[in-house]
Amino acid sequence: MDAKALHKIGYGLYVVTSRAKDGRLNGQIANTLFQVTSQPPTVAVSINRSNLTWEFIRESRVFAASVLCEATPMIFIGRFGFKTGRDIDKFEGVDYKIGETGAPVVLENAVAYLEARVSQELDVGTHTIFIGEVVNAEVISEGVCMTYEYYHQVKGGKTPSKAATYIEEQKA
Repeated sequence: MDAKALHKIGYGLYVVTSRAKDGRLNGQIANTLFQVTSQPPTVAVSINRSNLTWEFIRESRVFAASVLCEATPMIFIGRFGFKTGRDIDKFEGVDYKIGETGAPVVLENAVAYLEARVSQELDVGTHTIFIGEVVNAEVISEGVCMTYEYYHQVKGGKTPSKAATYIEEQKA
């Protein structure tokens, strides 16, 4: 099987965020966010069970997702994608607001965002797919959305081992 065929599936790049009941905030980069239905507007996101964001979504039952633009700097992606909220405050110095759900909404480098309340979840091994009814959404700018292909081919981005789309390199 050529697992690289999976890389041909289209993805975007998002900052998925949530909050803990004690008020702590966290977020991470994700590429597996998709619309499930239009009535009611419903989306799904796949989050690794070992991530702090997973813990916060599971506890609070809410999440927000900010759609990143192509111009997003790699240092910004690295803050949310290659560091853990267990060690740093990912929101320090970042433009964000607290949304209708209480989840943080990243505004910096975002072309749009949505907020959702979890209605269902599906355990898929290393990840959980959280399905959420969209309760708020806004287009922030008309900028070009970053695709995962653009992130890899133009920006030279890597796929972290905890990502749903990670494929371990086979040794020859």
